[in-house]
Order: sequence, then structure tokens, then C-alpha cells
Amino acid sequence: MTGALILQGATGGADGTPGADAKQEPVKAKAYSQQLLTSKDGSAASLGRHDVKPFSMLGMTWTDPGAHITGEVEVRTREIGTGQWSPWLRLDGNSGQGEDSAARGGTEPAWVGPSDAVEARVNAGGRTSAGLPAGLRLDMVDPGTGKVNAMEPAGFAMEESGEPTPSASDSAGQEQDATAEPDVSSSQEPPVQPPAQPSVSEPPAESTTPPAAPATSAAPSVTASASPTATAPATPSPTVPGPPPITSRAGWGADESISPEAPGYLPGGKVKAVVVHHTAESNTYTCAQAPAVVRGIYAYHVKQLGWKDVGYNFLVDKCGTIYEGRKGGVDKPVQGAHAYGFNAETTGISVLGTYTDAAPSEAAMTSVARIAAWKLGQYGVNPADTTTLTAGDAGTNYFRKSWAKGAQLTFPVIHGHRDGYNTQCPGDAFYSRLATIRTWAAGPVSGLTVKSVTGAGLSGTKYYTKSDITVNWSTATPAALIKQNELLVDGKPIASTAGTATSAKAKLGIGTHTVAVRSTHISGRTTTSASATVIAEKTSPSFTTKPSLALSTGTVNTTAVPVKLSWKAADSAALREVRLTAPVAKTYGPATAGASHTAPSAKAKAWNMTAYDYAGNSASASVTATPVILQETAATKSGAWTTKSSSSYLGGKSYSSASKKASLTWTFTGRSAAWIVSRASTSGQAYVYVDGTNVATVDLKSSTTKYRQALWTKTWSKSAKHTVKVAVVGTTGRPAITTDGLVYLK
Repeated sequence: MTGALILQGATGGADGTPGADAKQEPVKAKAYSQQLLTSKDGSAASLGRHDVKPFSMLGMTWTDPGAHITGEVEVRTREIGTGQWSPWLRLDGNSGQGEDSAARGGTEPAWVGPSDAVEARVNAGGRTSAGLPAGLRLDMVDPGTGKVNAMEPAGFAMEESGEPTPSASDSAGQEQDATAEPDVSSSQEPPVQPPAQPSVSEPPAESTTPPAAPATSAAPSVTASASPTATAPATPSPTVPGPPPITSRAGWGADESISPEAPGYLPGGKVKAVVVHHTAESNTYTCAQAPAVVRGIYAYHVKQLGWKDVGYNFLVDKCGTIYEGRKGGVDKPVQGAHAYGFNAETTGISVLGTYTDAAPSEAAMTSVARIAAWKLGQYGVNPADTTTLTAGDAGTNYFRKSWAKGAQLTFPVIHGHRDGYNTQCPGDAFYSRLATIRTWAAGPVSGLTVKSVTGAGLSGTKYYTKSDITVNWSTATPAALIKQNELLVDGKPIASTAGTATSAKAKLGIGTHTVAVRSTHISGRTTTSASATVIAEKTSPSFTTKPSLALSTGTVNTTAVPVKLSWKAADSAALREVRLTAPVAKTYGPATAGASHTAPSAKAKAWNMTAYDYAGNSASASVTATPVILQETAATKSGAWTTKSSSSYLGGKSYSSASKKASLTWTFTGRSAAWIVSRASTSGQAYVYVDGTNVATVDLKSSTTKYRQALWTKTWSKSAKHTVKVAVVGTTGRPAITTDGLVYLK
């Protein structure tokens, strides 16, 4: 039997668009090896600094695929171009046996970037009895560069042939760096000659014929359809839409010649769980380098570990791009080599990078959740559930739990590699986020909240609008996992948007409404946000007290006379603010009813105000007034007054008197007046008469000297003719007063 490769068009490029892989060709990867020298007691091994052919990925491997390294494996490399040596990098001690046909055991591969020299050291943690596995060597991979074509494997049909199945040693034997000499010291034994590269053919235990397969037919011609081949199981109808955009094997440059065997499918034909991994050991790769990282992993798994194909079903880079892993059809239950003992019931997703201390990016986690939801949805499996898996071999996990072959074990449907194997994978930080991935994959949408309503004002817990609004929302679930959103008004959907949308428009009728958002997860489960109350109304606010202006106390200048602006506004629903737009711009809260300002004298100014409610309705009102300064010389004098000169006085002069009952009288037509004086510690008192009536006794005494002070004011309800007279009291010890005039509003 041989596998006839059937090709179809690419499933999509890194941007998710069909044909993004067009006009490309497979990329040939190269692999090199260097044997390590092991100490006599078997507790340590090393490789001195060696110049080697260019490579970008490496890993440590050993002869027995079932063996483990219990100590530390560390490497460092020299960067091409700069000649700088990296710090020591610790490799994950065991990638797992992968599959029964594995030729060697090994660490996870590490992406180190373009390098041309290497150094390595291994120790067994000081435990001589444990020792190190035999045949330690450092394997380096150059993932190659170049173009790849748009063809990808769609499936395999079995056809009779007298030719034997080609092995990896026939098509992709290891290349040894003949220029590098081993670093031998007196404490180390001579290196063991590495064994010949074994074939990566797998035994029949991993059947390529699923249950109830249709009869074998002649190999179909090349087609872009996704119909199953004679040996591939039928594609189940998923309960989750998809698949998400996946970069095909052709898209990342898979060299199909190094893994010619037909893919295997899960014996039960059903994916029961997703095993999450991390790989490549370094997060320093760029997203443009990610296809090369995938090619490096592929070459390492096949050429160095002896697996028949890359072990993972899917790989995800830190930018969230999903890559097709093991061939056989992304929509088929392809059996991978990622979770030894549990490959027969699971699919494997690996995120490129190491996540011991830092969790993967949200983009990467979103893609893991998305591909897991779609894959599990093909078989009606809830990502948030647990499942029972049958152990294909005896084993022990990272938490020191052991089991025998055939044991029935309970796992979360989405779980980490460490749950079923003694490895740190997928790293502590990633493992702690698996609960989040389960929630994202299973649904419903979480954290759905109406954040704001544009076109409406919020007062307390209610929004107010005239009619047109835009409702804005957010979720904790990434948008890629949301099928659609609906805007609900009074419980009824009035607009539907894509899952990526975070807003929708509505036109409301007059009245009180409830507004909410309903989001549908890709699983079909729905979530409805808490509702917001939105009141649509078009009634304008009103000025229940029209704006008015009055003189106020303070320092008077010809360009700045202190005034008090007063008003009162109200609204039938909710007043938002009152804005003064002229002669200056100010905004006041709904409860404010007055404010102090200044105005130039002898100039008429309109004070324009607009009241706004939270719905956006408005009403305007204004008042116009002119402050007029009457100098002291404009008054009718009685008694003795003397003239005082100073630049501190209005007009440079003022009147002063210490004679009891000496007075000054001003006559004017207006609605507000203020007496302007000078003040000092020796200033006396004065009586103030309005229209012949004594209305106040004003004390001009001040601990500090002050000029041009509006000390007494009077305002009437409307403009009229008035007289204001000031008379000296003749206060004992400080009889004198100094007056600078009177100011009034007309």
C-alpha cells in the first residue's frame, strides 16, 4: 500500500483570504547534528563552542524516545551578523514521545534566530544514579527561505503498488557538519557515533482507515473541493461556524517530500478533547518569521525525532495567525503526535513561544479558543465540560499522578499537555489562562455591557435624547468569538450587527424606553446585557427667572466694574447646564443661579445665556446693561470737602471730609448702584440715604489700605430715577471718609 497525495486549493493565507498562498513553492529545510560528550559517571554532557552551518532552531535529542532528562539542558548560540553570543537558554526537558514510531526522544525545539555557532551543556541534577540518556546530540534546523505554492493536501486515497513506502532516510537523511570537531576533555568519554537515521514510517497501530469508510475508489483528480477521500472520514456538520482563517501547509512552505506517509485518523472518528501546548521556546520571533518557525518544528519532528509529520494539528503564532499542522484535512479528525498516550481521542493546538512567566497574547489565546470551539463543535463537545479519555499507555503527568495503560481518566475538554504528560508544557502562565480559553470557546459572551449612548445625555442612571442614538457596548469575550450582536429596544431587536461591531444606531419615539444588547456566541449561546433607560423628549428648557445684572462689591476700574449675573433655568425632564456665550464664555451646572463677573464702564453689553437639557433641547435669554461711573465731582456737595490727588483714585482725584454731616448726593436713572470709596485703618463711617431714606451706616475702616472699593450696593427690580446721598458720621478718633464716586447700571 502507498498513499496517493490528493491536493486542493489553499484554505487561506495568514490574512484569511483565499489564495493568499498563491505563486509559492515548498521550502526545503536542512537539519544538522552535533554529538555531545558525556562524562564518565553519566551525570553531565557538553558540547564546546562550535562553528556550524547557519540554523535558526535547535533541540537536544537522545536515542531512547521513552527516556527523560531529569536535570537541565542549556544552550547558547552566536547570532549571524553581530557575532554576539546569547545568554544560556534552558530547553524544556521533554517534548513527549509523540507517537509509537518515534525514533528519538528530545526536548522541545527552541527558535534562536539566524545563528552560526553553538555551545551546549547538560546535567542530571547531581543524581548520578539517574544519569543522562544515551546518544545525546544537539540537532539544528535551518528552516529555509523561499516561495511556496498554493496547493495543500486535502486527503489521501490508498492505491495498490509494488513499490515500498519511502522512508525519511530515503528522502531526508541527516546532514552532519563535517567541519566541526568534538570538544574532548580528560573527564569525558569519547563521543558515541550517532545511530543511523531511522525510517519515520509508523506501524499499523495508527490506522488510516476509519470505521465505516466507503469503498476504495480510484484516486480522484486534483480538485479544489473539500469532499472526503476514500479513506478519510466524512466531515461532520459543526455546531460552530468556521473554520476560522487557517494558513495552509502550502502557505507556510511545508516540504511534503519529507513526510510521504498517509495521515491517520482518530480510531473513534471523534475529537473528544483539545490539548494545548507551547513550543519554540522563545518569544523573540517576529510574526513574519512565524512560518519559518513552523517549518523548523516540522523538520525537527520529522527529521530529528522520526515522527511521520509535524506533531500538532494546529499551530498559532503570537499575532493570532493559525497554521495547519499535521496533514489530512483541517476539518477531519486527524490523529496527531502531540500527547503520547492520548493522541487517539484528541487534537493538539500549540502556540509558538514559551509561556512559563508571561501568558500568550490575547490574539493568540483568541485563536486557540476559536479553533478549539470550531473543532469541538464538529462533534458536539462543549469546551467547558470534562471528558473521559482512555490511556493508550502507562504514564505520569506533571502533577505526579500516574496511571496504567487502559485507565479511564477525566480531563477538562480543553486541557494542558502537562495534564497528561510529565512536562511543563504549556507553561505556568499559559496553563493558568486555560480557564479563560474554555470560557471564550464555550460561550456565552461574557462581560457584555452597554458602555454609553451617543446622542443622549446621562443624568444619574437615565439617558435623555431627542430621538437618534448610537448604543456602544463592550465584552470580555474577544470579538472573533461572537457571531452577531442585536440592539434591543423595549425587548425587541431593531438592529443586527456583525460580531466585531461594538455599536449600533436607533431612532426612538417620544417616551421612556429600555435599551439593551444581545450577543450570540459562535456556539449559538446568547447573552443579554443589563438594560439602560433612555427617555426621548423634545420639550425645551425654560428660564423661570430671566437673566439679570446687578452691581456687586469689589475693586472698580473703568475697564472692570464688578457685577453679579443672576438667572434661574428649569426643564420638564432633566436640565443639564446653562452656558453664558457673551460677552464671555462660561458654563454652569443646573443648580447654579448666579455668578460674579466684571464689565467695562460706559459700554453696553448683552449677556447671552442658553439652557440645555440632557436630551439636547435648548432655550436662550439675555440681558443688556451699561455700567456708568459718576465721579465725585458730579455730586451735589454739602459741608466741607477737600480734593485729594493720586493715581490710585478713579480719574486721579477724590473727595475727603472729616466734617460731621458733610454730604454728597448723586442723581441717576438706573436699576443698580454702588458707592466707591477708599479704605484705611483711620477711615471713618458714613450714612447712606436712598431717595431720602437712611438705609445703611457704612464703616470704611480696613486693616490694609484699599482704593476704588465698591463697598455698598443697592439694586431695584426695574430701572427708575433715584438719588443716593452719603453723609459723614464723624466717628470719634477717625472721622474722615474718602469717596471716589458712584457707579450705576442703566
